[in-house]
Amino acid sequence: MKKIICMLLLGTGFLNTNAQSPKLKTPESAFDFLVKALESGNRADLERITSDSLSYGHSSGKIENKTEFVEAFGSGKSDFITIDVSNKKIKVSGKNAIITHRLDAKTFDNGKPGEAHINIMLVLRKEKGGWKLLARQAVKIV
Repeated sequence: MKKIICMLLLGTGFLNTNAQSPKLKTPESAFDFLVKALESGNRADLERITSDSLSYGHSSGKIENKTEFVEAFGSGKSDFITIDVSNKKIKVSGKNAIITHRLDAKTFDNGKPGEAHINIMLVLRKEKGGWKLLARQAVKIV
């Protein structure tokens, strides 16, 4: 009986772990998850998609760590209302992926409506929970 209970508990834990990670199994799926997390501002999703070593560079030159990034987007201080992505390119090298793309967005930062038109380079790293955002740098399109 103890063996059956242990097997059920282990099996349930395995299923839960598997159910939580499919969205981060590939760089493409992690990228899609990141875009949705940025639009929603969901703190749990923002935490889940980012590496603890995150360096998040804005086009203004401001650089945030994971805690600052999650707080900014989770609180709505930085807010993407809509995000449109184009020219996306993904290059995988071992446990790292570099994703470049153009982002056109409607924003509502600090209570002010605006727009963003930027080029972005993301670095994702494969960690135990799937692909995570390790670094991001944005530059204004001139």
